[in-house]
Amino acid sequence: MHTDDWMKRDYYEILGVAKNASASEIKKAYRKLALKYHPDKNKEPSAAEKFKEISEAYAVLSNDQKRAQYDQYGHAGFDQMYSQEDIFRSADFSGFEDMFGGESPFGSVFGSMFSSMFGGGRRRGDYGANLEVQIAISLEEAAKGTKVDVTYNRTKSCPECKGTGAEPGSQMITCNACNGRGQVKQARRAGPMAFYTVTTCQRCRGEGKSVEKPCKQCNGSAKVSSKEHIKADIPAGIHSGMRLHLEGLGEFGKDAPGDLYVRVFVKEHKKFQREGDDLLIEMPISFPQAALGAQIKVPTLFGHAKLTIPSGTMSHTIFRLREEGMPRLNRRGKGDEMVRVIIEVPKKLTKAQKELLKELEKTKEDKDKFLGFI
Repeated sequence: MHTDDWMKRDYYEILGVAKNASASEIKKAYRKLALKYHPDKNKEPSAAEKFKEISEAYAVLSNDQKRAQYDQYGHAGFDQMYSQEDIFRSADFSGFEDMFGGESPFGSVFGSMFSSMFGGGRRRGDYGANLEVQIAISLEEAAKGTKVDVTYNRTKSCPECKGTGAEPGSQMITCNACNGRGQVKQARRAGPMAFYTVTTCQRCRGEGKSVEKPCKQCNGSAKVSSKEHIKADIPAGIHSGMRLHLEGLGEFGKDAPGDLYVRVFVKEHKKFQREGDDLLIEMPISFPQAALGAQIKVPTLFGHAKLTIPSGTMSHTIFRLREEGMPRLNRRGKGDEMVRVIIEVPKKLTKAQKELLKELEKTKEDKDKFLGFI
């Protein structure tokens, strides 16, 4: 999992807008900054990185769902839900075509530069695909942090050929399908017109060389299937739907393996309902406790806490237990526990209890007559 996410600048600060900025204000701020730092117009060495930063901020804040998640969790939590690749893959930059030569930022010309800036360019080599696995944990585990055994399938470097795809002792030879160019040219005729397309050579995968004798164990693929067993560290305070980023544990690639994402879901609890970092629990109390006041013991995720019920408490009143909620992810402190008290009405009463309640009701009627209500 990345450890430097907390060092990122605030997205609102990057665009120079307030946290309650409207969508039009965010769009206007991005347009101004994008024109200023567009690498085609600004030749300063830091312009490309600055342009990337403001584009990432806009991609998040222009999306209502991502903006709400960012506002709630901050960088620490948000970056565990979305990778940078996820952010830009679903980003909507429509309306900025006039800034980018009549096309969107992900169009043909500008898109090539944008892709390389955000890591897309590395896919021209043989890089492994990313994988995602899902796990479920209890609310107690989310509160205290835990280690979870994760089992998943992926491809790894072939141990026989060490990821080359060639039988040990054999050599690499010039690919006879593309004559070492790495590309093949195909012609297609439509009447008197001839159309040519150039594609990556499938036999050598664009490398221009192929193995003389394919590895017998992997049939020249350079990879083998493997069942992996790892332990994932779940940080205290994690929210349901967040994911951990484990580098290099994805699918095999000759240049570099992909990454593994572990998406964590927190199971519903029988007693507690989670609202952000706060917890809500309902506690039954008796009528005498509500009327006379009492001190009750309330369960928490970490044990028990004492709660004082003042006299005259009404049913469904909510009390707050400070710092008895969920730990704040990657931050100090904890949320609160909200206790909603529910006055229980007994279904069966003894004769003596009934007499006492009748006497109480009679006392109330006498008081109402005295005050002129009856």
